[in-house]
Amino acid sequence: MGKLEDITLLVEVVEAGGLAAAGRRMNLSPATMTARLKALEERYQTRFFNRSTRAIALTRAGEEFYHAALRVLEEMAQAESKLTQKEGVLSGSLRISASSDFGRQYLSPALLDFSRLHPEVRSSVYLSENVVDLIANRLDMSVRFGNLPDSNLVTKFIRPNHRVLVAAKSYLETHGIPQHPDELHAHRCLVMEQRGTLMNEWRFEEKGESAVVRVTPAMVCDDGALLRQWVLAGAGIASKSWWDIKRDVEQGRLAVLFAECFIGFSRHDKKQVGLQFVYPQRRFQPLQVTAFSEFFINWLDNE
Repeated sequence: MGKLEDITLLVEVVEAGGLAAAGRRMNLSPATMTARLKALEERYQTRFFNRSTRAIALTRAGEEFYHAALRVLEEMAQAESKLTQKEGVLSGSLRISASSDFGRQYLSPALLDFSRLHPEVRSSVYLSENVVDLIANRLDMSVRFGNLPDSNLVTKFIRPNHRVLVAAKSYLETHGIPQHPDELHAHRCLVMEQRGTLMNEWRFEEKGESAVVRVTPAMVCDDGALLRQWVLAGAGIASKSWWDIKRDVEQGRLAVLFAECFIGFSRHDKKQVGLQFVYPQRRFQPLQVTAFSEFFINWLDNE
C-alpha cells in the first residue's frame, strides 16, 4: 500500500465505524481489511485502533493520525476539484439531505434550476425527518431547521424560521377556533413521530409564564410532507415550521393559531429555529457544494 492508500483506509474505518462496514464501502473482504490494517500499523510501528469482538476505537496515536489524514484528503480533494473543473464549468457529485416537506417544496425545484445551469454536476437528494449522519452517509451537506448538537458539524445560517400551529380554514369553520391552549384537548391534533417519540407536548409562553399542553393525537405520521397534506385536507391542527407552510398561509389555505405564544415541542425549544446549511467539519468544501449553497440562498430570495 502507498501512503495515500494508508490514510484513505484509516479514514474509511473510522467513518464507517468498523472494519466490516469499511470493507463493504471499499469492496474488500473482512480478511483483506484486517490484513491491510495490520500492515498499516506495522509500517508506522504504531497501534491505531483498540479492537475487541464488539467495537473498534482509535488510540491516541490513531486520533492524531486520523485528523492529519483528513486534512491531507481534503486538500487533495480540493486540488483535484480545481484540476478537473473545466473553465467556467462545474462538475462532480453533490449529495444533500433535507426534511421531507422542505425538500419537496424548496430544495427539489432549486436543485432542478441549478442542474440546468450546471448539467455536469451529479446530484443526489435524501429526504428524512431525522437528522442524518453526514459522514457515515457520505453527504456533502444538509438543509435543516434548528441548532444541531453535534459539534463536529459546521453550520451556515440561511433564513430565520419559527414553529407555528396551523389549521385549514375549512376545519376551523366546522370545529371552531380554539381561544386558549387548553381547548386543544377538544380538537383533532395531528402529530409527528420522530425516532419512536410522539411530538405531542406543545409548549406555550405568555407574559413570562410557560405551559405545556400534551395533546392526544387524532392522526400520527413520521413524514412532514404527509402531515402538511392532512392539515390542508382539513383533518386537524398541526405544528409545522414556518417555511413548510409559508405559501399556504400567504395564499389563504391555512390559518395560524396562537401566533404570539406558541413556542414548539418541548421546554428546550426556542421560538426561533433558523434554517441552515449543515456541513461535515472540513476546511475545504468542493466547488460544486459552495456554488449550490450560494445559488440556493439567492434562489430563496424569490420565494
